[in-house]
Amino acid sequence: MAKIKHIALTTQDPDKVASFYKEAFGLEEIRRSPNGAVFLTDGYINLAILHWKTEKDADVGANGPNYSGIHHLGFQVEELEEACAKLNKVQAKQLTQKDGLDTAMGPRGPRNFEMKWAGPDDVVIDISHTGWAGTV
Repeated sequence: MAKIKHIALTTQDPDKVASFYKEAFGLEEIRRSPNGAVFLTDGYINLAILHWKTEKDADVGANGPNYSGIHHLGFQVEELEEACAKLNKVQAKQLTQKDGLDTAMGPRGPRNFEMKWAGPDDVVIDISHTGWAGTV
């Protein structure tokens, strides 16, 4: 069974929203990306606070650009190929390709590899066989 290990929020102000979750719930900051995204954890789930998506993003999502709220969730799967086959079988829409990408585990564990798909209501779903930083 796949496990939910990642949830992503989109917002106009990732720093402000991350500060809220850190102060209100004691979440730990793992890292920040150059584009302003902030990654938090409770030790079990990785919470990404991302800047708004635009119409140019492959994973803009069902709510469109400039949406604030839950944008996508991520499932850690045992086998990437098997998960892709299951998603294809249920007619999920593949948003990113894995061809040409390094899907191997890194020398010290997960490289946070993920593929993006969309479900029946165009809600974005990440799948990863390596998992996300800050998760068990």
